[in-house]
Amino acid sequence: MEEISPTWLLGQGVSLVALALCIVAFASKRDDKLFVLLLFANVAFAAQFALFESWVAAGISALIVLRIALVRRFPRNVSLMLGMLVATLAVAMLTWSGPRDIPALMAGLLGTWGMFMLRGIAMRAALAVAALCWVASNLLAGSIGGTIAESLIFVTNVITIIRLRRDAHLRYIHG
Repeated sequence: MEEISPTWLLGQGVSLVALALCIVAFASKRDDKLFVLLLFANVAFAAQFALFESWVAAGISALIVLRIALVRRFPRNVSLMLGMLVATLAVAMLTWSGPRDIPALMAGLLGTWGMFMLRGIAMRAALAVAALCWVASNLLAGSIGGTIAESLIFVTNVITIIRLRRDAHLRYIHG
């Protein structure tokens, strides 16, 4: 096990802040609230990964802040999506340390596509799969709080998908 140092403890603490922000974000039925809270959560995740010296994950998490800001302003913009995909690949290439970086890269690519091209249930489904990739990345980085955060994000996302489906079904039945 890794030595418990002030940096390790700080990384765990920062990941718990990200956890709280993500749970509130994914519990929301409103995409705009989801995006704003995810901005702040990804700042915390980037800091957490930097503290754990997981540089691909830190870089992609920081890039996600820009991605969320862009997708809120320019949804379904294919050119911007492609630019963000290239930027994600570039960050990964510049900071690559080995196979342990694959889950973060996959999460970044899937999340970029999902946020730009999808909405509602479909977007949340893509982000749920990306959350599973982030779980793996957090496990590999040694982040207890990040692993719990992304696991709960996955579960919260699934619950919100069920709620959205139920609401749509009720609207259909009751006109």
